[in-house]
Formats: sequence, structure tokens, C-alpha cells
Amino acid sequence: MKSMKKALGRGLESLISGTEQREIRSLSTKQIKPNPFQPRKLFAEEDLSELTESIKANGVLQPITVRRKNDFFEIVAGERRFRASVAAGLKEIPAVIKEVPDEKMLEFALVENIQRKNLNPVDEASAYKDLSEKFKLTHEAISERVGKSRSHISNMLRILELESHIRKMISEDAISFGHAKVLVSIKDKNKRIIIAQRIAREGLSVRDIENLLSSKSANVKLKEKKTQVKSSYIRSLENKISEHLSRKTEISYKKGKGKIFLEFYSDDDFKVLLEKLGIKNFD
Repeated sequence: MKSMKKALGRGLESLISGTEQREIRSLSTKQIKPNPFQPRKLFAEEDLSELTESIKANGVLQPITVRRKNDFFEIVAGERRFRASVAAGLKEIPAVIKEVPDEKMLEFALVENIQRKNLNPVDEASAYKDLSEKFKLTHEAISERVGKSRSHISNMLRILELESHIRKMISEDAISFGHAKVLVSIKDKNKRIIIAQRIAREGLSVRDIENLLSSKSANVKLKEKKTQVKSSYIRSLENKISEHLSRKTEISYKKGKGKIFLEFYSDDDFKVLLEKLGIKNFD
């Protein structure tokens, strides 16, 4: 664990480097493919544009690291540098060529993202899940590899137990990791969803939520709707629409009339919803 933390402090290249001699070459960007185990699903365009301008002005100051894969090379570390180099119009990029097994590909990509401290919690948790399931690593083994405590690994993995639309709010930073830890502790699904909505809508802090849950008067009463037993058909439709649009959906139906309620969690998510409904040019 201590050696891992020291490697994290010196940089990912310290973790990757071994005793074998490094081979550095200038590779065609067309020969290079992304890391198939990359845990990051989204790359911030603003950050990439800044790096692109830097590369245009100064070139690539630090080689990326790749491994051979048939007639191509897969990125081990440095995907942001590679993407920014392509955006800058570079045809070639300096690269260190290493022999790296699949397990290490995921590990190195995860460590690289952790070092920048801007990997969203859902992507980080998904990467830990891959290490656990694909490579049969225990939480303790993952902890030693990425320089995080075992309890941190376990808490992160619990995020994946939350509903998909709550995970989406976490990915979009409408809900923090601290909020997510509290939400996971709530066993009642409906109560959990209502609180998540309030966090995103009202900007409640973690302390606010803890006080809310501990308060006798705040048994987080679900909206007391007039009891209405929904048919299995209506519930099935709700589930299908919810899965298709990636958000909570409610259908109120009575005697051939009713309403459909669709939730969104931010201005950007509202635009995504409108686009999915076929509504464009709404700016």
C-alpha cells in the first residue's frame, strides 16, 4: 500500500515503469486506439480545448504510453493528450511502448484518472466493479492497486446499487458522493428517489439530508396521493418509458384520460429530454 501511494504521488509513469528498457517512438495517430478499459465515459470539452491549444503552441511535452495490439497500438496512459493532439491536427505523437496485460490496462487508466481527481463517482465505481468482476480482485487487492482505502472502495461500489436516474444525477454533479452515501443507506426506494430529487432541486447539503432523516417530523412523507391502484399494464408502460428516456416516469390514468410526468435533473438534462422527444432548435 505504501509503495502504491508513493507511486501515485510521483505520477502514473512511476507506476507503469519497470526494469525493462523503454522504447520511445513517434507513432501515427491513425495507428493508435483508445484504451478499451478506459473508465472515463466523458471528457470535459473545456479541459481538452485548453490542452489542445497548449499542444498547438508547445507540442506534446510528455509521451503517451501504449501497448502493441496486432497492427495497432492501444493507449495505456495519456488518452487526453492523444485526443488533444488529434484535435490540434497532429499526424504523429511520441509514445512509450510497453507490454501491459489487460488487468493492468484498467488499473493504469483508473489510477491516471484518480490522479487528476475529476473522475465522476459513477465511472470510478464502475471501474472498481470491473476490477472485481473481470479480474476477480478483492476489495483489499483493489485498494492496494489504486492507493485508496478498502472502505472507500466498498462505499464507491455501493453507489451502483442506486437507481439509474439517481446515478445519472451523480454523474452530472447534481448530487455529490457525500449525498450518494446517505442515499444508499435509505432502504425505501420511493423515499430515496424523493430525497434525491430534493437534493437536485433545492441544493440540500449532506447535513440537511441527515437532519431530515433523523427528524421525527420528517419521515420524508411521500406525497399522499389518493390511493389509486395502477394496473400492471400502466406500471409496465411507466417502466418502459422510464428505461427509454433514462428518468423517472409517472402515468396518471383514469377512464381514457390522464397525464404523463417526466422528470429532468438540470438544464442540460432538460435539453436532452427535449431532444429525445424530437423537439429541437429550442434555444
